[in-house]
Amino acid sequence: MLVFVVHITMEFHNGSIGRIFKLWLAATLAFLLLLVLVSQGWSPVDMMAASRRQRSITPAGRNSDESNFTGLAELLPKVATDDRTVIITSVNEAFARPGSLLDLFRESFYAGEKINHLLDHVLVVAVDAAAYHHCRRVHPFCYLLQANTSMNLSSASNYMSDAYVELVWAKLELQQRVLQLGYNFLYTDVDIVWFRDPFRHIGVHADMATSSDLYFGDPDDIDRNWPNTGFYYVKATNRTVEMLRRWRAARWRFPRGHEQTIFNHIKHELTAADGDLRVRLQFLDTARFGGFCQLFRNDMAKACTMHANCCVSLWNKLSDLRDVLGQWRNYTVITPAERKKAQEAGRIFEWRVPAKCGTPDKRAARAPDSDRRAIS
Repeated sequence: MLVFVVHITMEFHNGSIGRIFKLWLAATLAFLLLLVLVSQGWSPVDMMAASRRQRSITPAGRNSDESNFTGLAELLPKVATDDRTVIITSVNEAFARPGSLLDLFRESFYAGEKINHLLDHVLVVAVDAAAYHHCRRVHPFCYLLQANTSMNLSSASNYMSDAYVELVWAKLELQQRVLQLGYNFLYTDVDIVWFRDPFRHIGVHADMATSSDLYFGDPDDIDRNWPNTGFYYVKATNRTVEMLRRWRAARWRFPRGHEQTIFNHIKHELTAADGDLRVRLQFLDTARFGGFCQLFRNDMAKACTMHANCCVSLWNKLSDLRDVLGQWRNYTVITPAERKKAQEAGRIFEWRVPAKCGTPDKRAARAPDSDRRAIS
């Protein structure tokens, strides 16, 4: 403020009244902007953090430069399906080390129903050098993402920690580049086990199809369904490239959010019929694309994937996902005739409640149900 007063005094002595007015106007507008930001819940700490993050990554308003993703354009044709679709997952050292989530993820493709060939189209994105080394040990298509951040991304970061937030935004920038190169992608978190081919349930009309934390029966219900961006498909078009750009740009409007929360905030403006983008968004049924957040709608006869969401700590995820994979293996040894007989009798084969993961409501004791059968 002292510098501002001195500057005005000097301008006064120079006779530049017009410049004094411009300086006063700029200071007034800056003060009003500060008041607006504070009223929206921004603190000075938020503002400084946003400024640091803005300097540390590629601005979302620009196209992702090819130099940020050296070798990606050459790798994608080797991984993609005939229709130019790539399955993408991401790992850090904690998730990629032997016996951790990457091994369990890959194992599920061999345990699933004729989906092991899909592994040939999986690109594993490693966010640190150790994760890349582990990936190369078990998988043919690995890509080292040079995340432009000083944070340590190699440990098992807790949900919504600073490292976790940087990790999810880094993967979104890479996905935008994949679309720009003309490839569709299906992104899957590595804490998801696969049972059946998910592409059969993705509508041909959809620009984007996303799994759901909460699903209310209508795949087009933008208002009530809650997206889970741990599993989603995006078709490569100019529309979806712009969608990813706006999604990344929205980070600065919601500084405390991660990419999933922010997508839920902006889903209406992306899909609005009177908007300029009009993204066609499909929510995937939790009966097929399940997770520990909404387990009660799952039936093994329908299941395509199971996500260890609503789950804290790597050890808990591994424990409950191993149990899920064990239940699936027990289910697959039941003969088709036995399954058909059970179906005709109105019985379903359902998952056990996870021992360590999930929301409190799913842990509520339920009365035995004669038309349900848990697989041990």
